[in-house]
Formats: sequence, C-alpha cells, structure tokens
Amino acid sequence: MSIFQSIGRMTLNAGAAIWDVFELFFNTLYWLFFAPFRGKFIGRRYIFAQMVFAGVQSLLIVFFVALFIGMVLAMQGAYQLNQLGAVKFVAALISVSMCREIGPILIALVVAGRVGSAIAAELGTMKVTEQIEALETMALNPIRFLVVPRFLALIVMLPALTIMGDLIGMIGGYIVGVYNLKINPGLYIKTNFEFLVMKDVMTGLLKSVVFGMIIALIGCYEGLNTKGGAEGVGRSTTMSVVISFILIILADAVLTGIFYFSNV
Repeated sequence: MSIFQSIGRMTLNAGAAIWDVFELFFNTLYWLFFAPFRGKFIGRRYIFAQMVFAGVQSLLIVFFVALFIGMVLAMQGAYQLNQLGAVKFVAALISVSMCREIGPILIALVVAGRVGSAIAAELGTMKVTEQIEALETMALNPIRFLVVPRFLALIVMLPALTIMGDLIGMIGGYIVGVYNLKINPGLYIKTNFEFLVMKDVMTGLLKSVVFGMIIALIGCYEGLNTKGGAEGVGRSTTMSVVISFILIILADAVLTGIFYFSNV
C-alpha cells in the first residue's frame, strides 16, 4: 500500500508543479503584453542586460559547439555518402540537419545548461535571502520585474543564437568538405543552399522560440520555489537543468511529429 501511496503522492506533486508552471506562464504573458499599458514597463536597460547575458555572452560556447558539430556531421555523412558515390551531397545534409533539427536542439541544451542554471541560482539566492519578499513588500510584482525580462531575453536571443549556430555549423562542414573531402568550393556552396528551403529555417526558429520559453519558465519556477538555504539553491539549479533538458527533447519530438505528419 505504501508503494501506491508514494506513486499517488508523486503524481499529485507532479500535477501541482505542472499547474504552477502553466500559471507562471500565463502570468508572464499578462505582464508582458497587457500590464505594461497600465503603468510603467520594466526598464529597457535591465532587459538589454538580460539579452547580453543570455545571448552575447553565450556566443563563444555556441560558436565552438556549432563549428565542431558541423565538422563531425561532414565526416560522418561523407563516410556513408561515399559508398553511394554522392559525397557532394554532404553539404545539403549539413545545411538541412543543422537548420531543422541539430542546430536548434543542441544550442538550446547549451543555453539551458549555461543560462537556465544561472537564472535558477540567481532567483533561488534571492528567494532564500528574502529579497523576493522584499519586492512584494514594496508592492513590486516579482514576475514583472524578475521573470518577464528573462523570458523576453530568451525568446529573442535563442533564435538569434540558433541562426548564428546554423551558419557556423555550415562553415564547419565547409572546412571538412573543401579541405578534406576535396569538394569544389563553388559546388559545395551551391549544393549547400540548393536543398535548403525557408521551411527548414522557420521550423528551427519556431523550435528555438519554444525552447527559449521552456528554459526561462523552468529556471524561474525552480528559482522562485527554492527552499532550504544554500543546499536548496544547488538543488534548484540542478533540477532546472535536468527538467529543461527533458522538456526540450520532449518538445522537439512533439514539434517534429507535428511538422512531419502535417507536412508543414
């Protein structure tokens, strides 16, 4: 009986957490789209600071991840395509796979590990040191001043990072294709964009927007619900990364299925 009680308790806790995340999401949308018209909006400087942290300061790690992934894809793809006498199509393989699937999800995982964990740690520290309660005492809504800037920064900067990651991945494939596989540079570039259509790019950008929402919401939720001092901050940081990873992969599977079966 205790096993069923434990399963039931875990199910109820999971359901309550899911409900709280959705409530946080709708409250964030309210403060983002409706509340600003009723009063002074959040300072632009603070929003831009979050964009710099989430986007500009993530460029270096995104650059190396995308570059090496593009090179690895070129080498692995060439190994298979060489048996079919179609090595030149490695360019198309890299461009389509980077823009549609690999670029968005890998960059989202990198940003979740770097930015999502930092959000949870920062807000968690504010929670355990009672800075969140201080905001509420001053009649300042924590969602408006803490969640909305981070949410907005991620849904803007993650697609931007995805575009840059896609291009850098193509450059990595170009390096391997031209200098190792001896493909003509002009032919490589032509093949690279010949099979790449706007649908592939837009699919990846839509995924990155959803991934940005997930990272921001989970990081803020875990941070705002931190308990237990320094140990609780560490636990919230770890949970934010783990849950974000799982939800990003789950969302990617769902969105890929939708695009595949609806022929979008």
